[in-house]
This record gives sequence, structure tokens and C-alpha cells, in this order.
Amino acid sequence: MTTEDIRTYDVIVIGAGPVGENVADRTTAAGLSTVVVERELVGGECSYWACEPSKALLRPVLLRADAQQIPGLDAALKAPLDTEAVLAHRDLMSSDWRDDGQVEWLRSAGIELLRGHGRLVGEREVAVETPDGGTVRLRARHAVAVCSGSRAALPALPGIEDLAPWTSREATSARRPPPRLVIAGAGVVGVEMATAWQALGSSVTLLARTDGLLPRMEPFAGELVTERLREAGAEVRFGVSVTAAERTPDGHVRVTLSDGGALTADEILFATGRAPRSEDVGLDAVGLLPGDWLATDDSLTVTAVPGDWLYAVGDVNGRALFTHQGKYQARVAGAVIAARARGDALDTGRWAPHSSTADTEAVPGVVFTDPEIATVGLTAAEAERTGRDVEVVDYELGYLAGALQYRPDYRGRARVLIDRDRQVVVGATFAGPGVAELLHSATVAVTGEVPVDRLWHAVPAFPTISEVWLRLLETRRDS
Repeated sequence: MTTEDIRTYDVIVIGAGPVGENVADRTTAAGLSTVVVERELVGGECSYWACEPSKALLRPVLLRADAQQIPGLDAALKAPLDTEAVLAHRDLMSSDWRDDGQVEWLRSAGIELLRGHGRLVGEREVAVETPDGGTVRLRARHAVAVCSGSRAALPALPGIEDLAPWTSREATSARRPPPRLVIAGAGVVGVEMATAWQALGSSVTLLARTDGLLPRMEPFAGELVTERLREAGAEVRFGVSVTAAERTPDGHVRVTLSDGGALTADEILFATGRAPRSEDVGLDAVGLLPGDWLATDDSLTVTAVPGDWLYAVGDVNGRALFTHQGKYQARVAGAVIAARARGDALDTGRWAPHSSTADTEAVPGVVFTDPEIATVGLTAAEAERTGRDVEVVDYELGYLAGALQYRPDYRGRARVLIDRDRQVVVGATFAGPGVAELLHSATVAVTGEVPVDRLWHAVPAFPTISEVWLRLLETRRDS
């Protein structure tokens, strides 16, 4: 007779990506015993198949694009990128897909790791199938946090299983550039991977169902990215989608398009959205539908499960699909779990410690294309759709001395949205080389609800691109 392996902790975390790690860090720091369950690599999607490898591919591309415009450097950069060196750097930044360092960090933080596939089996209970075929049953005194993330959502095309298409995972971990790459999708993954692989030697065709790239952002952002992709040699088509695709006997991909056209490529990347990794975490055991996004309130508590013990943090809740936003949620959830464990009342007001208000008010994001796109808060279209009364103020970044130092042919634009009643910034978009470093100032302005009159006294250094803040205020004053 064998004894069932039952272990009890204060907190159980399913998923050891950046979000799960941060939940566990916060609960452990609060004195709660915490175990993290992970079936793949500790560090999750971001470390191995998303943020880290994609930016390692893109950083050399963007640096070279900037340097090619600088007198004294331009002639030295006529040769193509050293693709092998870029891919080797990508491998280094992805830790060669080994998680030893991340595992050591968990240990140093006092967090226990259990390898295996965790599924909810009841209230505060998780069963873990371990790699050796065994089962460990975990019980939580206080909380279970589902931090299982998201996965690429593939279109429902006939025979897609046999096609073996690229998703974001293959696009960030490929060993060599495919000679011809078709990318279906006009969002962040699509445009970033088009930027990277075109520069690394692929002939890229980017297909967008919409009439522009980055359709959820200000239109000028997508227009600038389209212009630069075409200048780099990529083909960008609008108003077209993939209706069929098949892998030919010689290993190529034959693509049929909605406009009746056809393409032949070596690989096809579907960058057509994300789906929650919730199909196999035992949601049915607690009355939820497997495969759904896990709806939460601002404390990250799953609203459909009574008892305030189940949390969904990060991509799996669908609130804001960014690593940095998931880590923010993790800090909030950790504080909520610790407060409830102590019996403290929650403070869930707007911008309060136990509320993830930024998920709806001030989500920052950067698209690492040429040019970079940085956004936070509302766009003009979102403000109109939601009935917000805003002033829209634009400024051409190429007029700035700091921008011209960056690139003599600098092309870019800035836009801020100002709430007419409250006279605070509620949205900002920057499009241009190097604008990612402008984003945090905009995020502080939005979350801090800094009065526009006070921004006049935040003096930007000269000559920097940050001077755009002054120019935006002057434009508004003089309009």
C-alpha cells in the first residue's frame, strides 16, 4: 500500500512565469509558505519565447537603422547584419532555453518549486502530475493563484495541424531565417517579427485583414511602421487574409488568400491573437469552463468562484496582456492575499494598494519596430467610443533638436489626450526612433493625474527628445 503524497502550503501558484514568480515573491515576503507549480521552464513565455528573445533579435536591427543615418557611421554599416551573431546573442538572452538561473532565484527567495502539471481538483486543492508519473496533492490554507499565461491562437483553417505553422514561439526561436516568410497578422507580434526577419535575411510578406498596421493604436503609428517596412524591402498588403494553407511535398507552404491570390513561402507565421492557457488547469472542478479567460475584479480575485481564495493573475485573466502589466497585477494580488491571510480589510479604491486600476486606466506598451511605438492610456478612437471629452494635441518629433541629433532624417509624431474637465493627461502615443524611453514619463503623468498646468514646470533637458513635452504644451497653448 502506498501513502498519498499530500502537502499543505499557505499559497499555491500554478505557473512559474514572471507573473507566478512575482506572486510567490510577494506572498513569501509576507511570511506565507508558497509553492510554485511549473510544467515547462521556470521563467515562462517571456524569458524563452517572447520578450527576451524577440528584443534580442530586434535590438541590433534598430541600432543599425539609427546608426545608418548618422554621418561618420553610415558608410561603415552598409554590410548586412551578422545573422549568426544576432541569433547567438538571442540564444544567450534566452539562457539557451535552460532555467537553472531562474530556479536558483526561486530557491534564494525561499519559494518551493514543484515540477509538473497542476490542475485544480477542488476548493484550495491542486493535483500535480510529476515528470516521474506520480501525483502530488497540494492543499492551500489561503489561496490558489492561476498564473498559466496565454498561448498563440491559431485560425480555424482546414489541415492546420499538418501545416506546422510558426507561432510566436517558433518565430523567436528559429535557428535560421527562412528565405521567404509570410506573416498573417497586423498586431505587435506580426510587425515586430516582420521587422526582425526582414533585416536578418528573409523576404517577408506581411498580410493584414485591416486597412492598416497596429489597428488598436493611433493610425499614424501604423502608417510610419508600414513606410519603414516597405523601405526595408518587406511587402505589406492590406485587406487580405489567409483562407487556406498547406505544406507541399518539398516542404514549402502554399497560401491561398481572400482576394483570390496565392503565395508560396518557406514558412508562415500566424500572429493572429492570443488565447488563455486555461484549457487544462482543472477549471471544471470549481464550476468554470475550461479554455475561458478567467474574469476577476480589480483585486485579481476570480469573481465566479465564492470564498475569495482563487486568483487569476497575468495573461490568463485577459485584462492586459503584457509581461510588465502581469507583474504589476502580481504585486497587487500578493498584497491582497497577504492582507486576507492576516484578516485585514482590503483597500480597493481607485489607485489603492489592493486594486489593479492601471489595467484599465494606464496600460503602457512599446512596439519595438523601426520606428518604435510607445503608448499609454487612451487613444483618440477609444476616447470617442467611450464618450470621453478630450483635447487631442499633436507634434512632429522631427522638429526637435534632440530628435535631429538622433537621426538627421527623423520621422515621428507625438500625441497626447487631455481630459477637458479634469485637465490631466489621459493618453499618449509616441512614434519615432528612441521613443520607448519617453513612455514612463507619460505613464507617470497619467497615473499621477498631474495637472497640465504643473507639467509646465517639469523642464525637459535640451537637446533631448523629451523636449516634446514642452512642445506639446506650447502647441496646445497657441492653438
